[in-house]
Amino acid sequence: MAENADQNETKLEGSRSAEMTDQEREMAASAYEAFMAQKYDECFKHLTSLQELNKDDYKISLNKAVVEFYKSNQTTTGTLKQTMMSMKNQVHISAEDVDGLDDVENSLLYYNQAIIHYHMRQYSEAISIAEKLYQFLEPFEKFAQAVCFLLVDLYLLTFQPERALHLLAVLDKLAVQGSTKNNKGENNSSNKDVANQKAEFAAMIEAAKSKMHQYKVRAFIQMKSSKACKREIKSVMNTAGNSAPSLFLKSNFEYLRGNYRKAVKLLNSTNIADHPGPMKTGECVRCMFWNNLGCIHFAMGKHNLGIFYFKKALQENDNTCAELGDGSGIQSKRFTGVPLCALLANKRHELLYNCGIQLLHVGRPLAAFECLMEAVQVYHSNPRLWLRLAECSISANKRGGEQETKGLPCKKGIVQSVVGQGFHRKIVLVSQSTQNSIYSEGQSAAIPVASLEFAAICLRNALLLLPENQQQDKTENGSKSSSQPGSTESGSENSDTCSGKGLEAEKFVSAAPSSPMRKQEVENLRCSILACSAYVALALGDNLMALNHAEKLLHRFKVSGSFKFLGHLYAAEALISLDKISDAIAHLNPENISDVSMGVLNSEQDQGCDKGDEPAETSGKQMPLCYPSSVTSARAMMLFNLGSAYCLRSEYDKARKCLHQAASMVNSRDVPPEAILLGVYLELQNGNTQLALQIIKRNQLLPITAERGSSESRRKPVTMVQPIQPPSPFTQVQRK
Repeated sequence: MAENADQNETKLEGSRSAEMTDQEREMAASAYEAFMAQKYDECFKHLTSLQELNKDDYKISLNKAVVEFYKSNQTTTGTLKQTMMSMKNQVHISAEDVDGLDDVENSLLYYNQAIIHYHMRQYSEAISIAEKLYQFLEPFEKFAQAVCFLLVDLYLLTFQPERALHLLAVLDKLAVQGSTKNNKGENNSSNKDVANQKAEFAAMIEAAKSKMHQYKVRAFIQMKSSKACKREIKSVMNTAGNSAPSLFLKSNFEYLRGNYRKAVKLLNSTNIADHPGPMKTGECVRCMFWNNLGCIHFAMGKHNLGIFYFKKALQENDNTCAELGDGSGIQSKRFTGVPLCALLANKRHELLYNCGIQLLHVGRPLAAFECLMEAVQVYHSNPRLWLRLAECSISANKRGGEQETKGLPCKKGIVQSVVGQGFHRKIVLVSQSTQNSIYSEGQSAAIPVASLEFAAICLRNALLLLPENQQQDKTENGSKSSSQPGSTESGSENSDTCSGKGLEAEKFVSAAPSSPMRKQEVENLRCSILACSAYVALALGDNLMALNHAEKLLHRFKVSGSFKFLGHLYAAEALISLDKISDAIAHLNPENISDVSMGVLNSEQDQGCDKGDEPAETSGKQMPLCYPSSVTSARAMMLFNLGSAYCLRSEYDKARKCLHQAASMVNSRDVPPEAILLGVYLELQNGNTQLALQIIKRNQLLPITAERGSSESRRKPVTMVQPIQPPSPFTQVQRK
């Protein structure tokens, strides 16, 4: 912001030099010198005296507001913003008024306003203003460089690397043109002032080149372009050396390539103590250091260690906020009491997002839910975050686990308890499936607790945040491509002013703080949401809604094999609950399954950004334990459920055939407990109590030889007290 005030003051003096008297010119020069010497009281006095001579000049009031802002150690950001808004209304110009922005001082007013929007994380407004200013860069080179660097930073923060690279190319041209003009100026004159000006300009160009190399590395990392990034990394190391920013960039590059140990080594070699600190740079390097370590160990699959590092990052972030003040100004959006440059230092919600994803992977859904609920208060437009919240609720309410009973161990999901002794010993089977039960009775579903009712709301929010229909977008984009070239959508930033020719005209969906999602990622996410929605609806007993979600999933364009498998299972269970057995049998045909691959793009794994302050999120590379690992096991599961459907139609022979065929396709340890209960039910219906007991004891479905049956029949019988009833379907396979 110091440079902004400098620009305001110098442009005021230069633009009005023809109309100023000698006294006014002297006052303006004195005010500028006092401001550069940080003598703000003296500067304010000079500006007050100058304003008495020019009461109608709003630019003097603007400079007084800037001086007061620096006098308060840049803590009165809200007041400065309101002052600039009133001045904008005073001169009756807006960012859409091209003629009004053509005036140099008006452009500087809007540039300062864009800077405030930038630090207040209002990136849409900042981009809107800066892109208008971009049209008036040629007359003043230093101001052009400031606007371009601001836009590059904004584009990188909103994950638009192609636009950032285009602007960096423009900056290269401006630097070459500026050097040429400066050389010509010195050749024509031997004045010492011109020589000093050339040396100052050369230093500025050199510093700009170093900054441009760092920006290019950040852009190439976001684009995941390893070759181009490797070239720029060498330039960064040559210009910046082993500084903290350069080592962080190189570590992020190695992380992108999968060289995690080398990335950790580079981070550990960073000298954090030499960094100026958040009061000057607005960045907490210690916080980013621990966060980067957490991201790297998360990518390595060491989730518990990743959680440890993220907690360290949260502690450093809290310490930084305590040093800057209580942080109430940031949380309440009053932005008072905290310096402007330090407003971006608080990364609490990004770190909580990281912690939530790590905790979800490590199997602690309730703790993950607490972290993500706090993060969603800021990133409420992220559909993937709402899906993660729903997954936390689903995992927290998942029933199951091994049940060990006295005398009959490892009969998970089959035996509830054993009562009595000796001849009177009885086996109590589980009463029924406990999946279709209502949770959080008597409590509003809108209350943010880890319940299935709240999961349904989260999934509904996630669906609403996605585009309407990807298939319709193809035809619409085809008709609009001629009228809107280079259009992108990243959050609320929609502009083609600085896009340039050749930039990719691809639509993105904002998923802050992660990178935006491309079309295929959006389609994968939509299928995941529909699958989870069907699961939750079944668990809540809403069979019509579950059938609706499952059918939508099956009718999606380019559905992966895993989603087809889940869609058929969920649709079949809903139809069985609706007493439409024939329709359910059509879904349970094993020939419907030809692929069970997860089908999630690797790009869904969100790498951390170059600064290390962005979260990393993956969809999970490991296959869930309850999910079939092959087409054979998936078809076996379909046959198990097909047997249940036949049993409900009293077609016991077909049901027994399906069960035995499925049991022969998988390992006996992988037979689900519901299938064992179904086998017990079929034998009891057939009047074969001893064989039903053997199925329970052996925990297997394959036919037992007559010899084994006769030897077992000589043992003391064990009576089952569970009444005979049709088994419920067991098709709910959770999709994480």
